Amino acid sequence: MRREATRRRLNELRSRIPRHNAKPNDHTRGSRRSEGIHRPLHGYTRRLVDGSKFACMQLAKGCAISLPEAPAIRLNRIVGLRSLEDLEKAYDWMHAKNGRKYLQIDDASVSGEGQEWILKRGLVDHGGWVKLRREAPCIALVTSSAVTTRKASHEDADLVAGMMCEGFGFPENLRTLWSSIVGRDGWTCLVAELDGEAIGTGALFVSNGYGWLGGGTTLPAFRGPGAQAAIINGRIAEGLKQGASVFVVETEQPVWGKSNTSFKNLTRAGFRQFFTRKNYRLPDQAH
Repeated sequence: MRREATRRRLNELRSRIPRHNAKPNDHTRGSRRSEGIHRPLHGYTRRLVDGSKFACMQLAKGCAISLPEAPAIRLNRIVGLRSLEDLEKAYDWMHAKNGRKYLQIDDASVSGEGQEWILKRGLVDHGGWVKLRREAPCIALVTSSAVTTRKASHEDADLVAGMMCEGFGFPENLRTLWSSIVGRDGWTCLVAELDGEAIGTGALFVSNGYGWLGGGTTLPAFRGPGAQAAIINGRIAEGLKQGASVFVVETEQPVWGKSNTSFKNLTRAGFRQFFTRKNYRLPDQAH
């Protein structure tokens, strides 16, 4: 019953793919490729900023990101900052935003003053994330399951976005966020299929020889038959084609007695943990 409902949902997603994603004609093809972005994506980005109150502030080598309607930590966090001055600026900026907000920081590198600042500001320990990496394999990894992957095209943008939202439990109005990265310069999205049916997706960003894996998810009705492993290996294969020599990814920190399928699949694919970021939740905005 769940799979039949998922099939109906996928058919609905396909029917809603925008027609402006049609292939560009010969006159416009060259200029659009040189820009790395198809013209409709500008509209996607504008709707994202206007409709979801997305905001980002860059500081030093880090940033603060706010997307209040998304429940994910990675879309509502302060990350990459160490100095108290930068942390204070980011905190003041982030504290004025709606939704749940977090600070991600490498506990091993936090000074005593930094720990005092965290306590003073009333930040609450919210577990941690592990960062993993692996060197590029000599050959593409083989997945021993019936699940296959393919590179998503512009015509798949809405399908990918729908699977992202359903797989992660995001609200439907965040489709724009995910559809906007399909086909953008540096980005590769995959569609995982079982017997020709789309069941999951994942994203890869490649820059300067590094490949970052993110946004990997499988539709709930199809979890179990090796879909996540196929999506991991498929992105590594795509990264190899694009010259990536190192791959990095992050997932929830393993906790004793709690199953962590994502961590297990990543370590089976050759990834190894190299540091941990603690998550601290900021106090809710006073009303």
